[in-house]
Amino acid sequence: MAFSGRTRNLLEGLVREGSFKWLLGKRSYFDDEFEEMRDSPSAGRNWIQELSPVANIVVRRCSKILEISSSELQEGFNQEASDSLKHPSRYARNFLEYCCFRALALSTQAIGHLSDKIFRRLTYDMMIAWETPDAGSQPLLNVDEDLSVGLEAFCRIAPAVPIIANVVISENIFEVLSASTGGRLKFSVYDKYLSCLERAIRKMRSNSDSSLLSALRSSRGEKILEVDGTVTTQPVLEHVGLSAWPGRLILTDHALYFEALHVVKYDKPKKYDLADDLRQVIKPEMTGPLGTRLFDKAVFYNSASLSEPVVMEFPEFKGHARRDYWLAIIQEILFVHKFINKYKIKGVARDEVLLKAVLGVLRVQAIQDISSVITKEFKALLMFNLCDQLPGGDLILESLANMSNLRDIDCANDSRAGSGMNSISALDMVPNLGFVFGTSANTSEESRLAVGEISVGEMTSLEREVKESKNNYKKVESAKATVDGVKVDGIDTNLAVLKELLFPINELGKFLKSLAYWDDPWKSLGFCLVFIYIICRGWLRYAVALVLLFLSAFMIMTRYFSQGRPVEEVKVVAPPPMNTMEQLLAVQNAVTHAEQFIQDGNIILLKLRGLFLSIFPQATQKFALALVATSLVLAVLPSKYLVLIVFLEIFTRYSPPRKATTERLSRRLREWWFSIPAAPFVLERDKDDKKRK
Repeated sequence: MAFSGRTRNLLEGLVREGSFKWLLGKRSYFDDEFEEMRDSPSAGRNWIQELSPVANIVVRRCSKILEISSSELQEGFNQEASDSLKHPSRYARNFLEYCCFRALALSTQAIGHLSDKIFRRLTYDMMIAWETPDAGSQPLLNVDEDLSVGLEAFCRIAPAVPIIANVVISENIFEVLSASTGGRLKFSVYDKYLSCLERAIRKMRSNSDSSLLSALRSSRGEKILEVDGTVTTQPVLEHVGLSAWPGRLILTDHALYFEALHVVKYDKPKKYDLADDLRQVIKPEMTGPLGTRLFDKAVFYNSASLSEPVVMEFPEFKGHARRDYWLAIIQEILFVHKFINKYKIKGVARDEVLLKAVLGVLRVQAIQDISSVITKEFKALLMFNLCDQLPGGDLILESLANMSNLRDIDCANDSRAGSGMNSISALDMVPNLGFVFGTSANTSEESRLAVGEISVGEMTSLEREVKESKNNYKKVESAKATVDGVKVDGIDTNLAVLKELLFPINELGKFLKSLAYWDDPWKSLGFCLVFIYIICRGWLRYAVALVLLFLSAFMIMTRYFSQGRPVEEVKVVAPPPMNTMEQLLAVQNAVTHAEQFIQDGNIILLKLRGLFLSIFPQATQKFALALVATSLVLAVLPSKYLVLIVFLEIFTRYSPPRKATTERLSRRLREWWFSIPAAPFVLERDKDDKKRK
């Protein structure tokens, strides 16, 4: 009992010195538990020497939930964990995760656990303990500071309860929740988030249990995720062609429904299926009176089953947050079904994947309840939306698809399934939130998914792909910031910037043009002789390779000698400012030039049409003879000599011996081209134009 006495003395010293006052700044259940541990006869046996005081308290709570002692928990971990997980430098945190995962797997089996304040506090304290797990860990906060947790702790513990977060979007959720508290998450905000989550679940359960679309939803067991348009001051307008009608919009986990509002009742609902592969297109859209595009507050929807696209408008006085929210959640359901169809996911695995998307929508609703101003886009808080945006998002989805098949692996590996080395799956937890999900929800325990997204002390394949993708995303965002920083307004200013950036290419073009026009005969002659020799010896590909090597060497040397130096900025002389009238004239001039360019292109195509269809036989005959001669040359001569002929034709046409002949031949070719009439065409107006109707 000497060991027990030393432990009791340690606990008494910590209480007497107020070492746990840093946790809450006042007497709390931490102090009560600490004193209870001190007075317990089994204090020595249940005190884990490798853990910090706060980690010991969390492990003790876990042991109470599991109804086994802390020492028995430690024995279980020592038996099940690999040697790498038991390394002294990682032992405390890995053992803590093991206890947390086992306790959470059991705690989430209780009905309504999300509304339990003890459960909420337990998950938060697990994050606190995760940050200071070792016996030598020092408290992160001073006596007078409030408790808070960091990003890593949240991203490690929160996904162990799938309703709170998942591996893909946990970082973004943390950033939103901690935006007003300096990047550290306070318990008051966390507790409010879980309360709003529980409220969102009740709302979904109430809507799904109601009579809304009951006949249409029953066949697939659809759950209603969101309803809008029931308040007269916030209608939803459905636009088809030029007609618009107010009504009620309903989103389920399989489809989108619109019920047009008549005088006293809703019309028969229109169904826009999101589950079937109908090549759906969903994007933001602008609307306005009489077909004008003035207000950016609508969602465009089209599919192979529709004869005409549909636009859902969400009117509001300021901004377009309402539209952005609906666009994000509709796309989330569409993306998850595309994922299911692509990887042919079926049965329980399909229910699990679909549930991930549903929980994502519930989280967004909870965050909206906390604050009307969200620092992140809605899409960044929804897993399948985010994977569509992230570089390498397809690899994340591929890893998720592979995880969906882990059920069969775990059934063959009983020692790992349900052992506490992995977090639980969403489908194992959701029945205890008060509703049944999916068509496979009543299957036996053996057919349920046994593992979640995180594993004790290890990074799963999903976590690795997410980490790699987010690192790449940071690089993309950094590059995008530089792009946004160099954007300028005004046609004249952009032309000035473009001219300056193309200066080296322009100078090279002028130099080559000077050689081609033989402005300096000796330089041109030397250039031609060198290239004739390269072509005849068959060194052309080596010459191209040498140029590429020179460019790469130039870039490497520039990087080496420019380290630590500021980047040299391109200096552009800004053109004089233009007033509104000058800007309009510049735009009109640009449009005129573009129109002229298109007209010239049409004329060339019409003349070629006339030649190929022999509408003008005399010109077609000469053109056909030229094509025959060219084909014979291409068929007979080796490629080396073809390149030589093309080079000599281009770079000697304006040499002194050939200049007069070239000018005469060019004149004859222009006269021949101008003599070819354009093929006729007729413009017809569509009398059945629906838009004009």
